[in-house]
Amino acid sequence: MEKHLLTLWREVPSGNIKQEELAKVLDLSLKQTARYIQKWAIEGWLTFTSGRGRGNLSTLNWLKNVETIFEEQVTKMIEEAPVELSSKYLVLDWSPDSKLRLMNKFRSKFGYVQTTNDKLVIPKRNPFLTIHPLEAADVSSASLVANLFNRLVTVDEQGVIAPELAHSWDITPINIRMYLKKDIKFHDGSILTAKDVIVCLNKLRNYPQYRELWKPIKNINVVAPLVLDIYFPDGCSYCLQMLGTMNASIYKENNTEVLGTGCFYLEDNNEKKTTLAAFKEYFGERPLLDVVEFVQVPKEFDVVYRSSVQEETHTTFQVESDFGFGVVIMNSFRNTSIQHKEVRDYLHYIIAKNRHEINQVDSRKLPNHHGCLIGESKSLTISEVKKPIFSEPLVLKLVDYTENTTMWLKNILEQEGIPIVTKRVSFKDTVFNNEENEDVDLFIHEEVFELNQNFSFFYFLLNGYSKLASILKKDTKSNSYLEEYLHTPFEKWTALNLKVEKELVENSIIIPIYYCKRQIPFTKDLMNIQIKHFGYVDFSKLWVRPKIEEV
Repeated sequence: MEKHLLTLWREVPSGNIKQEELAKVLDLSLKQTARYIQKWAIEGWLTFTSGRGRGNLSTLNWLKNVETIFEEQVTKMIEEAPVELSSKYLVLDWSPDSKLRLMNKFRSKFGYVQTTNDKLVIPKRNPFLTIHPLEAADVSSASLVANLFNRLVTVDEQGVIAPELAHSWDITPINIRMYLKKDIKFHDGSILTAKDVIVCLNKLRNYPQYRELWKPIKNINVVAPLVLDIYFPDGCSYCLQMLGTMNASIYKENNTEVLGTGCFYLEDNNEKKTTLAAFKEYFGERPLLDVVEFVQVPKEFDVVYRSSVQEETHTTFQVESDFGFGVVIMNSFRNTSIQHKEVRDYLHYIIAKNRHEINQVDSRKLPNHHGCLIGESKSLTISEVKKPIFSEPLVLKLVDYTENTTMWLKNILEQEGIPIVTKRVSFKDTVFNNEENEDVDLFIHEEVFELNQNFSFFYFLLNGYSKLASILKKDTKSNSYLEEYLHTPFEKWTALNLKVEKELVENSIIIPIYYCKRQIPFTKDLMNIQIKHFGYVDFSKLWVRPKIEEV
């Protein structure tokens, strides 16, 4: 199946046409177009009589209905082949009716399948960027890491710390002694030891993006095969919380593999499909699913968690969770007009004046007139600011996942006579390439808290992947605040977070715009739905009650 042939069928009926027009339709050169036409004529799709001389009319006659034949081929492929093989053909230039039929057929291949194995097949619009805990800086990758790896401890929404790989610990003002559970297996069957943990934690604290966060930790030693000491002689009130973050997951690297201890192991991972399989020797409660499979689909495909045994019309319901917040971040130390507070304050005033309109751009975004800490941040007010002189355009970063809100921001600023140019940056670069983020004046950033917002806000300020951290490193006052976290008991962090947030907002370095809501549609036969890390579903608990025929 060739996309150019389907495009030609859809755009050009039988009749007279210039070869230049054919080339334009196919977005090819005249020479490439001529080769394709000759090939399709030999294959019996069409006849073509070339006009004599450049610009003269040629005659094209179709011999077969291309779309009908292609649709039959794709339908058969959907029925018989693995779902990841047929997904790429859904993005061809189909008519609306053909696309709807193919989408409905394709959709039936997703959901919960009960055969010899219980499998959940989930459509995914974008591939996972990484499965490595040290690199999992985006929400999708981090949610995958949560299923493959474990941490020494867990931290819930209320900040309560519970054992995971460690069963207990002793803590003093200068160190923590961790006691590991016995006979925990990595996915290759090897047994977890204190040495494995130390290798991981040392890589983490020396990793460029986390070096600042882990600077208080001076040494980590093996005390016994299942016991380790973590030393912080100058104090570190948040050490336990750090050990519960996703990047502190414990793993073992074996050649090209990264092995975890989680309830699922990575069975397959490529651009088309990512497969998680239940780890039967998991030290905790075994997942009720045997396999979770993520398959790449077109961007317009609806992502619904459904049972594949149900019809397309089966009733669904929405599970809603908080999914972080959106802020404008200004590169206050960039050598442009954005470094002047009066410029940032004026932009802040314009954004605040128009913030209430944001849900007209996206109904899942609620105007945020408070701040980043839900239920804690104070109401934001800003007085009218005199417009400064703009001698050059401001550079606004444009990323696909915030494109609609970014264009809204561009429009409201331009309406006030502020010159704006956009710089498009890929999602991958906006996650991993800080140079791209620093080469603009302002941008919209969406931050998703892992679980506990008090620690997550601090993490947002300091971790090396944060788009805010590189700005704060250059700000002496902000750095002095960050030092306070070392010695402030965690239960008093709310007040400290609010103080830092106030400083950032009053200096127009961050400007809250919206809260995000994430809605995940489920069919009603899926059971035990629990939202866990980053607002995603906990696959280890999900199941469908089997149909049992009564005798």
